[in-house]
Amino acid sequence: MGGGGQQTESSEPAKCDGGGPDGGRGGSAVYTWEEVQKHCHRSDQWLVIDRKVYNITQWAKRHPGGIRVISHFAGEDATEAFVAFHLDPNFVRKFLKPLLIGELAPTEPSQDHGKNAVLVQDFQALRDRVESEGLLRARPLFFSLYLGHILLLEALALGLLWVWGTSWSITLLCSLMLATSQAQAGWLQHDYGHLSVCKKSGWNHKLHKFVIGHLKGASANWWNHRHFQHHAKPNIFRKDPDINSLHVFVLGDKQPVEYGIKKLKYMPYHHQHQYFFLSKLLNTFHWISDLAWSMSFYLRFFCCYYPFFGFFGSVALISFVRFLESHWFVWVTQMSHLPMEMDHERQQDWLTMQLSATCNIEQSTFNDWFSGHLNFQIEHHLFPTMPRHNYHLVAPLVRALCEKHGVPYQVKTLQKGMTDVVRSLKKSGDLWLDAYLHK
Repeated sequence: MGGGGQQTESSEPAKCDGGGPDGGRGGSAVYTWEEVQKHCHRSDQWLVIDRKVYNITQWAKRHPGGIRVISHFAGEDATEAFVAFHLDPNFVRKFLKPLLIGELAPTEPSQDHGKNAVLVQDFQALRDRVESEGLLRARPLFFSLYLGHILLLEALALGLLWVWGTSWSITLLCSLMLATSQAQAGWLQHDYGHLSVCKKSGWNHKLHKFVIGHLKGASANWWNHRHFQHHAKPNIFRKDPDINSLHVFVLGDKQPVEYGIKKLKYMPYHHQHQYFFLSKLLNTFHWISDLAWSMSFYLRFFCCYYPFFGFFGSVALISFVRFLESHWFVWVTQMSHLPMEMDHERQQDWLTMQLSATCNIEQSTFNDWFSGHLNFQIEHHLFPTMPRHNYHLVAPLVRALCEKHGVPYQVKTLQKGMTDVVRSLKKSGDLWLDAYLHK
């Protein structure tokens, strides 16, 4: 499940109850959920897709999306994630046949951990409707024009220097245009990374490497590995790398209390809502990698700007552009997740898990462009391979389904989304301080 990638985090066994290695009984065997759930260790992993039980222990190491993302579903039903992440699930099932060891016993429910079967079925019906109405098919013209406006911004930024020189005002304007093109290229590489543009996965992967590597100077494998884990288990500690803050922040309502009780103080967390603004400086350097694709970006950049600014001036320019872009990136990506619920693994159904960890920002022409349509974060998480220009069409259907089952569907203004980031950090910091001092 998910795109290709390499490991970037420490390997830890999945947390689960009971069970150790237990050999398969052959493709005709039957199992209970209790038996399946025992096989959730790093050295012993089973999962269920459409009531079929698969032993993925050895194959997980060769999984195109990386070992981590598929291992997050060890001992669980992975049907909804399997369908969500693959353009052609029927094609992928061919690779699962050698891993088949049996199926669930007829007396076992299709859902594990007491999930709401009606909600799961209703969401599957919604997905069937989305597919039948063609909402998973992209419009090539949309993405062609989108790429065109990125390249136009790049050309205009360089043209400014050729025509008007390198005064401070022109250099600042050039930096703003480059930061805008970089941010928009970030949203475009996100589209290709999610396989939501081309019909064939191979073309998506090739274009993804071009956009993120040549236009942005980053690694497609690094992005895929981390990002698909985030989609598989959003806002779940130890499974979502986006909330692995390396002790710099404490997030949510539970982690701050856990740190406080243990008297952990790596940072002054009660001030984290203030140093959050400085932390974005670190994001400036996350994009600078030494991979082959990214080198073409830096070669192109220095060829264009060295004649105007020299080597050190060009380094200063790209650093300032990265600084501006990182602010843009962090606010857009965090306002839909950071203020939402964060917890340890609870084995929820796909709809409930995604809605508890995501919220939307109001639609407008500016918000759509500014966020790369990630103001529709809910729809994006439910249908990660859906082209972004269709999010607004499926949003009313998702909202209606949420209302039917009492699942909160949050929509905020852009301003409230950003201010809630700071408020949530302050709340978490205060929870840590209270637990640290009094518990």
